[in-house]
Amino acid sequence: MSARFDLLIRNAEVIDGTGAPRFAADIGIRADRIERIGNLAQDSGSLEIDLGGRVAAPGFIDVHTHDDRLLLSDRSMAPKVSQGVTTVVAGNCGISLAPAPQPFSAGVTPPLNLLDDTGDWFRFRDFASYVQALESQPAATNCALLVGHTTLRLATMDRTDRPASPSEIKAMQQLVEQSLAAGAIGVSTGLFYEPAISAPPDEVIEVCRPLTRHRGVYCTHMRCEGDRIVDSLEETFRVGRELDVPVIISHHKVIGRANYGRSAETLAIIEHAMSRQTVCLDCYPYAAGSTILSADRAATSERVLVTWSRGMPEHAGRELATITAELGLSQEQAIERLLPAGAIYFRMHEDDVQRILAFEPTMIGSDGLPHDDAPHPRLWGTFPRVLGHYSRSLGLFPLERAIHKMTGLSARNFGLTDRGVVTEGAFADLALFDPATVDAGATYESPLQRAKGIDTVIVNGRLVWRDGQSAGEQPGRVLRRLS
Repeated sequence: MSARFDLLIRNAEVIDGTGAPRFAADIGIRADRIERIGNLAQDSGSLEIDLGGRVAAPGFIDVHTHDDRLLLSDRSMAPKVSQGVTTVVAGNCGISLAPAPQPFSAGVTPPLNLLDDTGDWFRFRDFASYVQALESQPAATNCALLVGHTTLRLATMDRTDRPASPSEIKAMQQLVEQSLAAGAIGVSTGLFYEPAISAPPDEVIEVCRPLTRHRGVYCTHMRCEGDRIVDSLEETFRVGRELDVPVIISHHKVIGRANYGRSAETLAIIEHAMSRQTVCLDCYPYAAGSTILSADRAATSERVLVTWSRGMPEHAGRELATITAELGLSQEQAIERLLPAGAIYFRMHEDDVQRILAFEPTMIGSDGLPHDDAPHPRLWGTFPRVLGHYSRSLGLFPLERAIHKMTGLSARNFGLTDRGVVTEGAFADLALFDPATVDAGATYESPLQRAKGIDTVIVNGRLVWRDGQSAGEQPGRVLRRLS
C-alpha cells in the first residue's frame, strides 16, 4: 500500500551523519520526523523534492555561536540556515544574554558587547524568561543554550578584577541551578577575557557545581591559547574531573608565531585526557580569529581587520594598519579612537588549522559574530568551507567524515537526542546540497556572501531555506540535553 508523506525527498544520496558510507534512497517525512528511508517510488508527498543524486545530510549543528540575540532579533537566522545549519549552540565564551546584569550605566562591559553594545537586549533578568521568549517567538533554527560565567560575574559582583567571595559564588551557583532547571544545557567560561581572568579554578568549579546533578556540559574559551596553553588545558581537564562532567574546549587553536606547530603537542595531550575523562573540542576552518579590539591582541597579530567601531564606524571592514597610517597615530592611539570596536586577528598557522580540523574527534563551530558590521567570513561560510575547500578541494577528509564532524558527533557530545542523523524516527532536520559546488561564498573582503551549493534546508520537517532565500518558516525549538 502506498503512503502519502508531508514531504518526500526523491533520488537522494544520503550521508547519514554517522560516518558510514553514503547510499541512494528516498526520504519520507511526516510532521517533524523522518518516517521512512528507502525506495519510495510508489509513494507520494504533499511536497516533493527531487535531488537528482545530490546529497541529503543531517542539518548541521553549529556548536559554537554567539547567536543569543540573533535568535530573537532576526528570526530568519539567514547567516546560519543559508549554509545548512539547523541547530545552534549559543551562550559560549562565558557570555550569555541571560541572566542579565543590572543595566549598564557606562556602556556594555566587553566582551558582552559582542552580543549587544547598547544594553537594550540584556532585558532577561532570569534564564527562564529568556527561554520563554525563544519558545514564544521561535527562530528558523533550533537552539541549545549555555549560561555564561562572565555574565554571572557581572550580575553578582561589584568588581570583576578579583576572585568572587563565598557569598558571590553562592549567588552564581543559584543562578546556574535556576538556568539549568529552565533549560540551559551547561555553563560556558571565557577565562581569556578581562571580566573572568581573575576567577581562579576553584571559583569556576564551585560556580559550576550544579552541572554534576543536572549532567550538564562545561564549555570553555580557555585562559590561554598561546604560550601557556598546556597549563590551560590542564585547568580545563581539572574542572571536568572534579565535577564529573563532559568538558568542551572551544575553538581549539594555538596562537602567536612562537606557538606555530604546537597543535601536534596539544592534540596529543587532549587525546591522552580523552582516555581518562570525557573531553570534546571544536574548531573553525580559518587561520584568523575575531573578538573585541584591544591593543594587546593587535600587537601580537600579523594583520588586523576592524569589524565594527562605535568610535569611528566608517572604518569597519578596513585594515588597522591603513587606518593608523591615515590618522598619523601610533597603533595604540588609533585603537583608542576606534573603541569600543571589534577585530579580526591573523595569528594562527594554516598547518595547525588543518591538523586540528583533521583530528577525528574535532567538531565544527563557526564562532560567528552576527552583529559586526563587517564580520569574519566564518559567520556565513564555516560549514560549506569545510565541505568544499577542506574536504573536496584539499582532500583533508572524505565528505562522510566531514559531515559527521558537524552532525552526529556534535549531537552525541551535546546530548541532543534524535538530532544529527538521517534515520527513521529522527527529527527531520536536513541540509540538501550539491557536493560538486558546495563552498563558502563569504571572504574577508566580502564577508556577507551566501554559501554556494546549498539547495534546501529543513528544520523539524519544515522548509526554512530554498532557492537561495529564506522560506519564511520559523519552526525552531529550544533543545534540552538528554545524557
